[in-house]
Amino acid sequence: MPLIQTQSLLFRAVEEARPGPVWQSLFREFWPAYQSWYLQNGDAERPYYLPCVRALRTHMPELLPTYEALVELAGGGDLEARFLSLFCPPPYVSGCSQAVLPGEHPILVRNYDYPPQLCEGLILKTAWNGRQVIGMSDCAWGLLDGINEDGLAVSLSFGGRRDVGEGFGVPLIVRYVLETCSRTLDAAAALARIPVHMSYNVTLVDRAGEFATVHMAPGKRGDIRRTAAATNHQQRIEWQQHASATSSVERHRRLLLMLQDSELDGETLIGAFLRPPIYSTAFDRGFGTVYSAAYWPNEGRADFFWPGSSWPQSFAQFDPGQRLIAFGEPPLDPLTAAEVTPLP
Repeated sequence: MPLIQTQSLLFRAVEEARPGPVWQSLFREFWPAYQSWYLQNGDAERPYYLPCVRALRTHMPELLPTYEALVELAGGGDLEARFLSLFCPPPYVSGCSQAVLPGEHPILVRNYDYPPQLCEGLILKTAWNGRQVIGMSDCAWGLLDGINEDGLAVSLSFGGRRDVGEGFGVPLIVRYVLETCSRTLDAAAALARIPVHMSYNVTLVDRAGEFATVHMAPGKRGDIRRTAAATNHQQRIEWQQHASATSSVERHRRLLLMLQDSELDGETLIGAFLRPPIYSTAFDRGFGTVYSAAYWPNEGRADFFWPGSSWPQSFAQFDPGQRLIAFGEPPLDPLTAAEVTPLP
């Protein structure tokens, strides 16, 4: 078994109710890397400002006041405004697993599998539109997963298709549903109608235990399914190389088998997310598990965890601070994967 080079990431928990100096400082820190990513294929490959704003106004108008405030804090430049719209961004590919345990005390658990050096590692608590939201930040104001004060919890995973189309980066769409929706039914309807630039599986659960997974794809209306687990494919495998490299089918089967157990509880489910095949040590391929999260809608709680440590957060007691997490420890069980050719 090859040795894996140890990597680390500083995770931070930050609170700012309205866009202000805290977010501005974070943006200045992240902007050089995001600018390089956004322009990786040249400025001409990204949309002009007016189509970006027009798309936001058409599909997510409730976010416009926050968007305008963030653009001003970012310096008001054309490039920053286009980036922050997250309309037609460059493609990127992740792994990820997620599952809902419904019932009287529902829980959404997820693993985020991605290169640590490309993850913000920022747990952000906000109330930008009057509704409190806690989640893992991405693309400066989008979210990889999160929960709002009404008890709606959401997480995303890559959907296993190489197609790229006209639409938004999914982290902004996740932000949108947490800012505007309280129930799974309403959030799923929003996910089904908003155009996305790549394929994703977005899993939802609310305080009542209602859950769904929406299969999103460019150029298509989202497919709302009453399924409690998702990995990195949809109805069928369309990118065999990626599915093999990330063990998408194996992870999905394991989750489905666990969810069939009537005795399954939240702590047992969380434990499974810290062990192969759901937990991934493939950091050398860019698909290692960077963090895990458990969202408890009834308690307004978000627990972030890693093997051997956890960081509980909640709306009632948010804990600002930082944690340095090391990756690349030898795996608990053998986990093999083929090489993946990155998207062009």
